[in-house]
Amino acid sequence: MRIALGLAYDGAGSPGWQTQPGGAALQDRLEASLAQLSGHEVATVCAGRTDAGVHALSQVVHFDTSVDRPLNAWVRGTNARLPECLRVQWARPVNDEFHARFSALSRSYRYLLLVSPVMNPLWAKRAGWVFQPLDLAAMQAASAALVGEHDFSAFRSSQCQARSPVRRISQLDVKQRGEFVEFIVTANAFLHHMVRNLVGTLVQVGLGRKPPEWAAQVLAARDRALAAATFSPAGLYLAGVDYGPQAGLPSPGLRDPLLQGAC
Repeated sequence: MRIALGLAYDGAGSPGWQTQPGGAALQDRLEASLAQLSGHEVATVCAGRTDAGVHALSQVVHFDTSVDRPLNAWVRGTNARLPECLRVQWARPVNDEFHARFSALSRSYRYLLLVSPVMNPLWAKRAGWVFQPLDLAAMQAASAALVGEHDFSAFRSSQCQARSPVRRISQLDVKQRGEFVEFIVTANAFLHHMVRNLVGTLVQVGLGRKPPEWAAQVLAARDRALAAATFSPAGLYLAGVDYGPQAGLPSPGLRDPLLQGAC
């Protein structure tokens, strides 16, 4: 039997999703709890591996088991053995062809950026921060050039293991929300550090250090050294993974960190 789980977690203080030798990663904690509940070792596969300090409002994983449990047991029983920063939100049976990573049609991330002369300590690990005003219109103009299918070599980490740097961004919105600027990015898949590198580049435009057309120039150059520095992981949230209605999973929606009690 293959089971899919929906997860939410606070990545602050965590070494990230992917398993670590010391067993402290989110994947390690989840698999240890599932193993206790099922009575056998469990290997999970996630929709997208998040880095240290990155949060998830809607992560999806799958695992295989020979044990028959009520669906609510996979939720409540697993949560009973997890740290408070990690919780299973739902469980669903899926067919053997379902794959949390390769079956995903798109993934969406949201990045919260606090714009304030002084950092609010309640958001220190939940949002990025700049103390200078940002030009929202300039960032929106710059972001338009990044939508579509492109070679995103300029926005990938040197440690990225993806075979191809080509990705298709279907949405890149920059919005003002009170004292926050929010970036919403949806793509078929993401490269390592891609969203944080995109945000860093757009912030340089917003601060007036680069013109809006600079983002398109960086994209075309395909040179990571020409783009801005990788922005803080604190404000990044995996907000939704879409598998289409045929998967039979809860609607991914697009979870909102400001409405989910992220602070």
